[in-house]
Amino acid sequence: MSHSHAVVWTDHQTAQILQFDAEHLQAKRIRSHDHYTRQHGSTVRTEHEFFGAVCDAIEGVSEVLVTGSHTAIADFRHYAGKHRPHTAARIVGYEVVDHPTENQLVAAGRKYFLKHDKMTAAPSR
Repeated sequence: MSHSHAVVWTDHQTAQILQFDAEHLQAKRIRSHDHYTRQHGSTVRTEHEFFGAVCDAIEGVSEVLVTGSHTAIADFRHYAGKHRPHTAARIVGYEVVDHPTENQLVAAGRKYFLKHDKMTAAPSR
């Protein structure tokens, strides 16, 4: 099922991805698998694998809103811009939010995309 919009809430360990259109909602969770990497002496590789999985999950979505903590958003934005430019091009906004419920996240996404679609003169889907 192809959806026109998605809202992603992420920190560095978990991502909640809600893909939706006017009638449908599909929810998905991705969790990081922590493992120490000797090469970097940190969890850089794990973070890249996690953010890569998030990018894979939103593949094919027309417009994406990324939410979460300021640090998580900044790290995801950097990763997507550097390693997944085709995904970064479809991210239309970043918003700092605390830990919303699924319903709060869907409501925020619908409100954001309604406003975004009006500003870009694109029809709301």
